[in-house]
Amino acid sequence: MPNHEALILGEKRGLFAVRAVPDIAPGMDEILVSVRAIAVNPFERLIQSVGDVITPWMTYPAILGSDVAGDVVAVGSNITCFKVGDRVVGFASGEEKGRRSAEGAFQEQVILMEKMTSPLPDNLSFEAASVLPLGLTTAAAGLFQPDFLAMRPPSSKPAPAGQTLVVWGGSTSVGCNAIQLAVAAGYDVIATSSLRNASYLKRLGACAVYDRHSPSTPSVIIEALRGREVCGAIAIGTGSAKACIDILGATKGQRFIALATPPVSLDEISAGRGRWQKLLPALMGLVIRNISLALRARRKGVKTKFIWGGAPLHNEVGPMIYREFLPSALESGQFRPAPEPEIVGHGLEVIPEALERQRKGVSARKLVVTLGPR
Repeated sequence: MPNHEALILGEKRGLFAVRAVPDIAPGMDEILVSVRAIAVNPFERLIQSVGDVITPWMTYPAILGSDVAGDVVAVGSNITCFKVGDRVVGFASGEEKGRRSAEGAFQEQVILMEKMTSPLPDNLSFEAASVLPLGLTTAAAGLFQPDFLAMRPPSSKPAPAGQTLVVWGGSTSVGCNAIQLAVAAGYDVIATSSLRNASYLKRLGACAVYDRHSPSTPSVIIEALRGREVCGAIAIGTGSAKACIDILGATKGQRFIALATPPVSLDEISAGRGRWQKLLPALMGLVIRNISLALRARRKGVKTKFIWGGAPLHNEVGPMIYREFLPSALESGQFRPAPEPEIVGHGLEVIPEALERQRKGVSARKLVVTLGPR
């Protein structure tokens, strides 16, 4: 049987290893893609260390990864919008409940769902495009799903909505995509980031950017929103939820926060020795902080809900973004892959190194590994 190489997480809290896996033909509504670039996300390293807590449905050996760009090498029987040889970017769904390892991005060939895949214009590199999928899908879930902010859909010629979105953590992958999606839907955006990234976020469409490190920033944003109506907020990064609760609690409009990040970091929890000494305090802190934030939100009349990044796979938001909006938006330059890619190496064996480098901190960049011919 023909096979290809994949980066395998062999067991729960195990180590990654490159191994041969069988080739799989796409199903009726799927395409098979030869992978040219992969971007890494914090979620993937957390699955390795605390997957038994955050993704208990996963079976092992597993192939992780969500962000992928490459060339179509086979199409399912129902596919009419893609053909062999097309350049595409897509959300690899292998980490989602009920999906299979053939749909994980960390391999030479990956199965993608047609409704979660977009064509790439010729002037857009695989490396640049690969930064999009998980950040884009997570942002879209928070902004457009009816049980979250329920904002108007993005379009090529948006009419002004007359409302403002607050994006706390604008230079993150989710933040960069949330800014652009909101602007494409006709909303104004106020964002926070390190000030060195302020000009970058303004180029993406934010009308104002404030220092996320300054204790006075919530008060400054409240003053900036005086006389405006908010459509809600998306909170990214540890500490973002409290700040957004305070902001929305003092403004008019929809007091709803889409939460992209837990209030306690799980980054320092290892998969090996000493795990429980760090995991138990982190879980206790998570419970305490969530209760505290819920009480604070209730006092201020604010609603909050955590985003699940893969949810658009199961509702109308996924095809709305990948079929209806993204193809023309990438072609016209209305939507830019963001944050900027930083290529860390070539080959599947580089991915664990990229995940560790990401854990140490990356600002306004997304780490990318290339595959295929150099």
